[in-house]
Amino acid sequence: MRGIQISQYVKSPSELTVSTLPDPTPKPHEYLIAIHASATNFYDLLQIRGKYQHQPPLPWISGSEFSGIILSTPSSPPAHRNPPKFKVGDHVFGAAQGGYATRICAREESLRRVPKGWSFFDAAGLFVTAPTSYAGLVLRAGLKRGGDGERGEWVLVHAGAGGVGLAAVQVAKAYGATVVATAGSERKLDVARGFGADYVVDYRREDWPETVRKLTKGGRGVDVVFDPVGLVAKSMKCLAWNGRVVVVGFAAGEIEKVAMNRVLLKNVSVVGLHWGQYAVNEPETVEKVWEGLFELIEAGKYRGTSFTDEEFVGLERVPAALKALGERESWGKVVVKVPQEGQSKI
Repeated sequence: MRGIQISQYVKSPSELTVSTLPDPTPKPHEYLIAIHASATNFYDLLQIRGKYQHQPPLPWISGSEFSGIILSTPSSPPAHRNPPKFKVGDHVFGAAQGGYATRICAREESLRRVPKGWSFFDAAGLFVTAPTSYAGLVLRAGLKRGGDGERGEWVLVHAGAGGVGLAAVQVAKAYGATVVATAGSERKLDVARGFGADYVVDYRREDWPETVRKLTKGGRGVDVVFDPVGLVAKSMKCLAWNGRVVVVGFAAGEIEKVAMNRVLLKNVSVVGLHWGQYAVNEPETVEKVWEGLFELIEAGKYRGTSFTDEEFVGLERVPAALKALGERESWGKVVVKVPQEGQSKI
């Protein structure tokens, strides 16, 4: 196979190279998959530099999120997964160490079936962001459904044109919410609007909290804040009484400190979401989240969020894709199409 192997840590994605490697040998409980598309994530940038909390022993294949076709099924699956859920030829998406390659091994719980009508390109970026946003809004924030005469809630989505941001915008709209999305460029504001945001606000402006608050009825503020950036303190200024804040990440780069008196004065609930740990601590909840997501997909209320302003084809383009992600030049999920051996890149 071909892949991007890390033998020593690098300072920049530009140092990554593609090499020919032995095909991976699946363990008895693993599937072997031919990768057709690989999605990029911020933690990939940390991992290749040796700065992520989960670092495999060197050497290892970089990347994690992918979509592709099942080449072989487990030879000895666990009793609770026998017979295997997928068969040879099935189209799947998922995550496992080694996504920047043409072949990968993965356990069944790390795979999902590609939704009907979806391309490998869009499915590759579904496994991480979609459940993060769904779980954050529906499970942790307890987003209330609107419709049938019931008023939907107001939801503020920060980094509304990012991967989790666009997913959150769609989930909130599917629940009947009025969505305000923030972003830092005109292009990204347009993208957020195109995915359903009712209002868009440039958070480079100092007065953005006041702008958001004035959009709401009577200036009461938003009911829910979805924050993957680190804007909790400022968001308190436009949060309603009994408002809820979901902390998803700190893309701004700093772990912010929040004055607790603000939390008390508005009766605010601040909750965190560590989606990756649900598989360990609440595996039954993982299935419920995916059931909810697939319902939205089948109802046409959720679509792929792959970045389309520039095309990345071939593993050799992974460095450029990671650069676009790291330098905030992109929106949504930056996905690399992976032609199979002998297949044209055109």
